[in-house]
Amino acid sequence: MAARDPRGGGGCCPPMDLMRSEPMHLVQIIIPMESAHLTVSYLGDLGLVQFKDLNAEKSPFQRTYANQIKRCGEMARKLRYTREQMLKAGISPSATPLTRTNIDFDDLEIKLEELETELVEINANSGKLQRTYHELLEFKLVLQKAGEFFYSVQTVATTQHRETEARPTGDASLDSPLLLEQEMLTDPSKQIKLGFLSGLVPKEKSMAFERILFRATRGNMFLKQVPVDEPVNDPVSGEKIAKNVFVIFYSGERAKTKILKICQAFGANRYPFTEDVSKQMQMINEASFKIQELKTTIDAGLLQRDNLLKNIRYQFEQWNYLVRKEKSVYHTLNMLSLDVTKKCLVAEGWSPDFAANQIQDVLQRATFDSKSQVGSIFQVLHTKESPPTYFRTNKFTSAFQEIVDAYGVAKYQEANPGVFSIITFPFLFAVMFGDWGHGLCLLAATLFLIFREKKFSSQKLGDIMEMVFGGRYLILLMAIFSIYTGLIYNEFFSVPFKIFGPSAYACRDASCRDATTNGLIKVRGTYPFGLDPTWHGSRTELPFLNSLKMKMSILLGVSQMNLGILLSYFNGSFFRNSLNIWYQFIPQLIFLNSLFGYLSLLIIVKWCTGAKSDLYHVMIYMFLSPTDDLGENQLFPGQKTLQLVLLLLALISVPWMLLPKPFLLKKQHEQRHRGQSYTMLQSTDNGSLEELDHGANDHEDFDFSEVFVHQLIHTIEFVLGAVSNTASYLRLWALSLAHSELSSVFYDKVLLLAWGFNNVFILIIGFIVFIFATVGVLLVMETLSAFLHALRLHWVEFMNKFYEGNGYKFSPFSFTLLSEDDE
Repeated sequence: MAARDPRGGGGCCPPMDLMRSEPMHLVQIIIPMESAHLTVSYLGDLGLVQFKDLNAEKSPFQRTYANQIKRCGEMARKLRYTREQMLKAGISPSATPLTRTNIDFDDLEIKLEELETELVEINANSGKLQRTYHELLEFKLVLQKAGEFFYSVQTVATTQHRETEARPTGDASLDSPLLLEQEMLTDPSKQIKLGFLSGLVPKEKSMAFERILFRATRGNMFLKQVPVDEPVNDPVSGEKIAKNVFVIFYSGERAKTKILKICQAFGANRYPFTEDVSKQMQMINEASFKIQELKTTIDAGLLQRDNLLKNIRYQFEQWNYLVRKEKSVYHTLNMLSLDVTKKCLVAEGWSPDFAANQIQDVLQRATFDSKSQVGSIFQVLHTKESPPTYFRTNKFTSAFQEIVDAYGVAKYQEANPGVFSIITFPFLFAVMFGDWGHGLCLLAATLFLIFREKKFSSQKLGDIMEMVFGGRYLILLMAIFSIYTGLIYNEFFSVPFKIFGPSAYACRDASCRDATTNGLIKVRGTYPFGLDPTWHGSRTELPFLNSLKMKMSILLGVSQMNLGILLSYFNGSFFRNSLNIWYQFIPQLIFLNSLFGYLSLLIIVKWCTGAKSDLYHVMIYMFLSPTDDLGENQLFPGQKTLQLVLLLLALISVPWMLLPKPFLLKKQHEQRHRGQSYTMLQSTDNGSLEELDHGANDHEDFDFSEVFVHQLIHTIEFVLGAVSNTASYLRLWALSLAHSELSSVFYDKVLLLAWGFNNVFILIIGFIVFIFATVGVLLVMETLSAFLHALRLHWVEFMNKFYEGNGYKFSPFSFTLLSEDDE
């Protein structure tokens, strides 16, 4: 069955009509429950059906396959956890081709559950061992640093005791004990018992730690801190932190309680310590032995984890692809309608006409492979919904189509500007970029990307590099056309060459050494191709090139705008919209060519005849004084009469665009409304109730004032746009001149200036500056600038003549379009 043609007639557009999108039809597929999963999976491999959501009113939890999607989500979570563990261990999943895997989905679920359980257990045990290991390392540091402190204090105390014993016995002042010692001797109950705590505190908190301790104990404590040489792993956070070993001396249980709370608040880890030197050495030896044992155990656990992850690195991408594929299948199944009998699923979706046989083959294969007793039913539905737009592209044409789609997706069967942009876009770019030396640089860079496209296509590139690589064939044509226009401009890094023979001019005498045209005579035929190299460097170079490129820009702009208007005729003819042809295409064509088409004709006539007329004056006085004699501005006989006729046609075309169409639309609507009663009588016989609804909606939606205002805006926009759009094409001249002048400045003021110093070092510096300026400014910034201006000329000046761009893109259910975000 053929899909309904949007033009109202039978049949579809010819398959070779590249301007039109692929003919689409709405299909219905009735799938038995036992083969539903396999059928949808095969359709995902085919990738030519865009399913409609028939359960839009249901929430995700009310749909048939909600539990299966939940299972897939849980498996995706386990795979993400496994990937994190692989990256943490420095193991990257192998980038193997995504082929059909042999593992069953249920077996994969069990395997992932076992894998996660084992990894969690290994990590938990490893975490406990790591914490104990880091605690032992800190404990060893406390024993060493605090032991050094106690040893130094005991040495000082022993020295002082020996000095006291060596004092003369006759010195009464020295024999008498200190006041504290007297109290301790007379009243033993007043003897002070000091306690101490040791541990580590983060170095950045050590000052605040000391101040808080002093204030909390009112100065009744003594704190000693020693910095650790290297940062240590904190047992709690596992991060490397610079720490200080501290020893706090205090008196009384109340002070001890306060100190413990402060240690806890500052994240200070406390460890036991003894004053006995022999016990200190014993504890250090025991800690060292345990550290060595824990190190061996931890390394064995990490080795077990790494071996486990290495064993699955080659299957990981396959598993990830299978889970994403299954999840997408169940998502699609949830879009299907469950039949009342609960024995089949009903699917509706859009597919191209050419895919009908392929879809039926897939349905038969799925029925056979699933061993279903009942086959799937495929049929085409008639609908008035607007189908999606689908253009078949390849790696060469996809970049051009993306440029058009960025402006707006074409309406179904609307003329596609991407077909013409394949040539016009790189050509307009080259008109602004024209330099065959810079074009060769672009060509070399593009050929590098093309020759290594297999390698780059399998890698993850950055955003900018991904964009450049995707448009490699667009840049290839831009480079080729730039070489062509550069040969026409005769510029190689702003230097002219006599590639196509000698110049047509020669010096009259020795007075023309300054390369001015005043002293030149024409000695041979015109230069065969491109610009004569003699013009470069002459005093008339800039006026000559300005005139040439400005007029050339107008010719190119008027030609492209006429192409856009011509495409509006093909759209009107295809959709059988005679109103757009008679009251939009014809008056627009007349108006544009009566003014700017005539200007283009004058440019060509002036070039051919060599006349000295001022075209500005011709166009100005054509409007201000159309009946006056042209005088010296007359280029051909009958010019005055032709100008009057063209001016009259331009004036007539404005009301022609504005008035007839709204009134004719109103008349057509009234005729349909009067024929509504007849449609109501016929609706019972043919069952087409849609015609009645369509007529009622037309009656409700039609608003003459709105239609008239819309047509008025459209007319004003075209009339003013004809002037502004033509002027906008002068950017071809402006950017071409800017590119040429910049290139000339870099060559003359950098490279030649460095050459003039006759110094190798300065020459090398000048050459490096010239290379960087050429690459950075002319090959990057100027390329981007010319690209954006060519983009604007296509979007605004060309496509607004015929392109609506209010469609939506065909997005089929395809496994090749799956990405990591689909999880």
